Amino acid sequence: MQSEMIRRAKELLSDGTVNRVIGWKAGEFDYDITPAVFTCPEQLDDGFLYNDFCQANVSKYLIKESRKEGKILAFLKPCDTYSFNQLIKEHRIWRDNVYVIGVPCDGKVDVDTVKQKGLQGILSMQCDGQTVTAQTLYGEEKFDKADAMSDRCLNCKSKKHVAYDELMGDEGEVLDSHRFDMVEKIEAMSSEERFNFWRGELSRCIRCNACRNVCPACTCEKCVFDNDASGIAQKAAADSFEENMFHIIRAFHVASRCTDCGECSRVCPQNIPLHLLNRKFIKDINEFYGEYQAGEDTTTRPPLQAYTTGDVEPSIVYQKGGNN
Repeated sequence: MQSEMIRRAKELLSDGTVNRVIGWKAGEFDYDITPAVFTCPEQLDDGFLYNDFCQANVSKYLIKESRKEGKILAFLKPCDTYSFNQLIKEHRIWRDNVYVIGVPCDGKVDVDTVKQKGLQGILSMQCDGQTVTAQTLYGEEKFDKADAMSDRCLNCKSKKHVAYDELMGDEGEVLDSHRFDMVEKIEAMSSEERFNFWRGELSRCIRCNACRNVCPACTCEKCVFDNDASGIAQKAAADSFEENMFHIIRAFHVASRCTDCGECSRVCPQNIPLHLLNRKFIKDINEFYGEYQAGEDTTTRPPLQAYTTGDVEPSIVYQKGGNN
């Protein structure tokens, strides 16, 4: 697939359809793959990658890139296209300045998931089909790819691209995901158990802002948490109240707009399962207002941004919140 992507990118650069390409390149380690923009065939040959470690969702980068001169080619995985559509809906991406090629994805390897399983001293990692091989300070380790994927890939909502100009490989389908299973387990806890669960998770937050910075739904020019008059701008939380406030307010800000891409949890250096907050809102919105998937199209208004006479009554929302 990588060679085919490079070949097609060169063709589009050569005929003037696009003047640059956004994809992925190697970082410090072979499993540390990062988004990158390529402007010529030589750069593509030297650095362009597409493999089992290309986790990053490049859609948010298109906010600025689509405002530059010329058209950019973007290779988007199925989950990326939902974020792409949502950003078009919010008038954040200039669609005419982006040429989208949809590429297939059968799940990506997540090094943090591997580390959480006890693997230490990792020097390099490769994935050959369904087997991941890790070279460590203590020898070679092999394991199934399914054991090295993050929750967002194991519970992928869709292999279907919802936006593209052309498609590479076979198109997938919307999946019968189990992504709300953990949310239901948390809902089944007592209020004290739930509070303790989230305090345990959020207490590790160092306010690095990585979750906000990578989130495709966080696109404000000036974030409320960067307001110098607030007393909390660009600093670690002073107490548990500030720890809770940052993440709860951020989750409220993206409610009904979050596409569940999982980028927030992926980049968190403390491995906080932030996606579960967003999934709770997604689950509640589906139950209160009917099934809705952010980014599925570019026209449907999110439930929380539209009013109908059939909207759920506040008393029902309050009752559910009290019971859970």
